[in-house]
Amino acid sequence: MVELLAPAGNIESLEAAIGEGADAVYLGLKSFNARLRTTNFAWNQFEAAVESLHRRNKKIYVTVNTVCEERETERLYRFLSYLNNVGPDGLIIQDYGIIRMCQEFFPNLKLHASTQMNVESSNAVKLLQKNGLERVVLARELGLEEIKKIKQETGAELEVFVHGALCVSESGLCLFSSFLGGKSANRGMCTQACRRFYSADVPGGVSQGYYFSPCDLELISQVPDLVQAGVDSFKIEGRMKSAEYVGSVVAAYRYVIDHWQEDKKGAIATGKRILSSDFARSKTTYWYGFENEAEGIENAGKKILNPNQAGGTGIYLGKIAATKPADRALIEALKNKAAQEEDEKPIRIQMAMLKGGSYDPDPGDSIRLHKSDDTGRVSHKIKSVEVDDDGNRWMDIPGGFNVGDPVYLLQTKNMSKRYSRVLPNDIGSYRRQPGDEKLPVLDITPVANKELAYCPDGLYVQVSSIADVFTIQSLHPVRVIIEYNSETRKDLLNHVTVLPFSKKQIFISFDPFCAASSEDALAAEIESLVKDGYMNFVANNIAHISILNRFKVNIMAGPYLYTFNRWAVSWLENQNIGSFIMPYENSRRNLESTFELNVRARAIVTVFAYPALFRMRFKLPDDYDFTYFEDKEGSVFKVNSTPDGSFVMPESPFSIVDKVNLLSSAGFKKFFIDFSKTKATRNQIKAITTSMLKAQVLPEVSRFNWKDGFYSPQQIEEYKAANLRKVEQKSGGQSNKSFGRQKTNNRKSSGNGKKPRK
Repeated sequence: MVELLAPAGNIESLEAAIGEGADAVYLGLKSFNARLRTTNFAWNQFEAAVESLHRRNKKIYVTVNTVCEERETERLYRFLSYLNNVGPDGLIIQDYGIIRMCQEFFPNLKLHASTQMNVESSNAVKLLQKNGLERVVLARELGLEEIKKIKQETGAELEVFVHGALCVSESGLCLFSSFLGGKSANRGMCTQACRRFYSADVPGGVSQGYYFSPCDLELISQVPDLVQAGVDSFKIEGRMKSAEYVGSVVAAYRYVIDHWQEDKKGAIATGKRILSSDFARSKTTYWYGFENEAEGIENAGKKILNPNQAGGTGIYLGKIAATKPADRALIEALKNKAAQEEDEKPIRIQMAMLKGGSYDPDPGDSIRLHKSDDTGRVSHKIKSVEVDDDGNRWMDIPGGFNVGDPVYLLQTKNMSKRYSRVLPNDIGSYRRQPGDEKLPVLDITPVANKELAYCPDGLYVQVSSIADVFTIQSLHPVRVIIEYNSETRKDLLNHVTVLPFSKKQIFISFDPFCAASSEDALAAEIESLVKDGYMNFVANNIAHISILNRFKVNIMAGPYLYTFNRWAVSWLENQNIGSFIMPYENSRRNLESTFELNVRARAIVTVFAYPALFRMRFKLPDDYDFTYFEDKEGSVFKVNSTPDGSFVMPESPFSIVDKVNLLSSAGFKKFFIDFSKTKATRNQIKAITTSMLKAQVLPEVSRFNWKDGFYSPQQIEEYKAANLRKVEQKSGGQSNKSFGRQKTNNRKSSGNGKKPRK
């Protein structure tokens, strides 16, 4: 029987999911999960939930689906140790370092590959199976036939999203939010740049719209097909949605799963009626219904994009017109209720008056508030509504929202249901928390003699066209990297152009999205390339690793095989990868922490790129008649729609080419210039060369996260604690805490969850 898996962003949603018949829930704790802006669970709540659900024969999965920086690995180790002790049914993960850490220390933890891991092919699934993962959450950009193919060829447990919000970008590959200010989607801090209002330069003037705001997924009509395809788990998105939303969606899918065999048409009709109260965005089946990949790339954009659709979900209630402090009696009542429920969240509440909507919310209605600058969204159930002498309605809202912030209705009170408690009334006996274990030091394997002969010190330059291979010769690269796309593919396979570099000097780099429908053709083409004498390749998807390891070739990890910590590096080493291009999002501090001086020959530092902020598996609709667009802050971006999909890039590149000499003195000797998805010009090459030689900053460039790193609430707290310690030390306080750590060798794992071999 297929599993119905529901989101639990808080206790109320957990109760709604179980009350409506979910077989399992997934939730996050206070860190290392991709929904840090939702409530999430406290330690004692989580421990009580695991025990309570197991008594009901239900399952509970924990999201640990973000990338982890090197300085966080000890905290991650302690977190995994805690989870190992509590015993959830699985961890949904993104970071390869977690696989490596669990193989070494926690082989009993069951691991599921998150959709953030960007898995959409049989080859990728097989590699994960070999490394002990029990389930894969497939990318949302797949059609039914592709899912069938993966199931038939792997037999793996497959989890598929069936309902809820979509990312316009291929999962795990979105860099937009991170580029805007370090709030990385790969770190659970996405500010949803896809939902923003943009202005575009079109023929005849300027057009405006929510150009990249996708519709919501709804596959209730496809439930029978997905069951017959062998999908093991139907996943509902929505850890930031209200309990009412979770309850109604679970009820709808529960009904169809249970009744489609006896009355397929009637069951689907009933399910759709239950979903009619879903105040979310307009719905799409996205990649379902296309006969082949080419048809999907041509038409999926029309099914998912709606530029007239506001970024918010629900019925528009207006904007906050005024605020005032909440009545003390209301605050005290809420505090008393929180104390009874042992909820430690601080009470921050105020009263607000709305203007501009067509519905007046009442107590019990659920709303969602959006910060006008897109920095935050919070769901809230109204407790109190009061009318002043002038007839103005004031309602309670969370603190932190201000005049001008929009508000949407999610559910009305009459849609609400009360569900039985799942957690016990008293959870005081649940006291487990992560401890203070010390993570043994892991050393990346030192470079053996001539091991990296194929990867010499110097400049590596990537291009997207054969013409640019000739243009970048003046940079004198030691290696040129050719992006493998619809244009270069034909040239390379058919020997159209005599290139100015030998095959020994060329790397071929593959697209980070490797779909089931194209993986077999790619494998055959790689075989042809190897027979032609190409021996150097850049893998950007774990499927590439699986395919390339069939041949005796040199594999470099591209920037989309994220190496933000040495445990991830070590796992990729165990897959026969010897060198690593730095992820675009990385910082100098984290790069140096991950690659110590004796292994920096393995690192290739990205110093110039136009990073793809969105990577979309479709062409843009025909009426998207523009190349350049800008946000309300005036930042300019460009979009390129191609037979390989669509790509949004910044108008200003990321550049630290002026830091090359500094980095070289720090032991980094390999540097990466990326002209992917853009055209290399002689003027630009001249400017880059001058910048490197004279250590001059290029004009109008972004430093991305190079200096400041990722935005991190945890880091802010650490800064506060460090300042407090300085104050204490000045006042005479001393700490005798030892920071000594046990050391372990980088013994490579057998890749099956067993102890690493010596």
